[in-house]
Amino acid sequence: MKIGIVGLPNVGKSTLFNALTGARALVANYAFATIHPNMGVVPVPDKRLAALAKVVGTETLIPATVEFVDIAGLVKGASRGEGLGNQFLSHIREVDAILHVVRCFEDENIVYVGDGIDPIADYRTIEIELILADIAHLERRQAKLTKQAKGHAAEVLSELAMIERLLLHLNDEKSARSFIPSDAELHFMPQLHLLTSKPVLVAANVKETSDIINDALLIELYETLVHENVIVLPVYASIEAEISELNEEERSAFREEMGIQETGLSRIISEGYRVLGRISFFTGNEKEVHAWTIREGTTAPKAAGAIHSDFERGFIRAEVVGFDELVKAGSFNAAKGLGLVRSEGKSYVVRDGDYIIFRFNV
Repeated sequence: MKIGIVGLPNVGKSTLFNALTGARALVANYAFATIHPNMGVVPVPDKRLAALAKVVGTETLIPATVEFVDIAGLVKGASRGEGLGNQFLSHIREVDAILHVVRCFEDENIVYVGDGIDPIADYRTIEIELILADIAHLERRQAKLTKQAKGHAAEVLSELAMIERLLLHLNDEKSARSFIPSDAELHFMPQLHLLTSKPVLVAANVKETSDIINDALLIELYETLVHENVIVLPVYASIEAEISELNEEERSAFREEMGIQETGLSRIISEGYRVLGRISFFTGNEKEVHAWTIREGTTAPKAAGAIHSDFERGFIRAEVVGFDELVKAGSFNAAKGLGLVRSEGKSYVVRDGDYIIFRFNV
């Protein structure tokens, strides 16, 4: 799972990236401090791992991971190649979801590219640039298909008709996320690889002194984007970055002092999982307990393939017990004795929290 962090220059992208990953990306007070994307692989916080480790008798926990990519700051005109636009667009095509950082604080010491702090306008600037890039991409696709349509192939004509409607939708400054294709057209959408079809989370970067309950900029941002089904997550990027530099004991004390119940990472990961339709299942033995990330709706053989292709190729069955049932039973054998372990075949759809032993033969 790969999440791209985007935003206008100097809104706090690299600061948030550092907070999330514990990395040391350059944080500078000028536009385009980030030229090449910074990347960091981050463990997914999941309290269930520690509980499972006690059950299977191991001290080695291997969490699922998510990759964050800090993408170069975007400016108006990026779809025409201005600023670092071309690089930005190529990097954003490679991510699964977009974490859009907007600035919700005044600070005369930090350069701002706009006329005044306006997180809604900042969000629209990038959204419009992505829409314009999608329009250009679709127009090229349309021209190519038009040449192929001379033989009146039904599939080509069907895609052309959808592209025509989609272009009208985008030209009305609406994202591909809000476009509703017909059932017969659904399979075309993933093939188009549109930037505005990617799920979006908005990280509203606020100052440590901000009252997020009564912050006018934050309230207006939330009330605007909630109608577009975009989740707004307030984050104290600078505080989170400071916390990331502390050891675990110091982090706990700092969060308690600052009244921070949940880290920005935890909120972003949980929402990222939700918008991307991801879940976790677990495997384990006396050596380690391991969390694995799969798409919701994944069958047992495909889940086995997330571990190793041999598991999928030689899949026989999956022995499955839910997390809560396993912890309550105290061990896998005890759960089996209580009739809680199920033997599932190739059609079984894995659920979030399943603990699985895969039986296979290659």
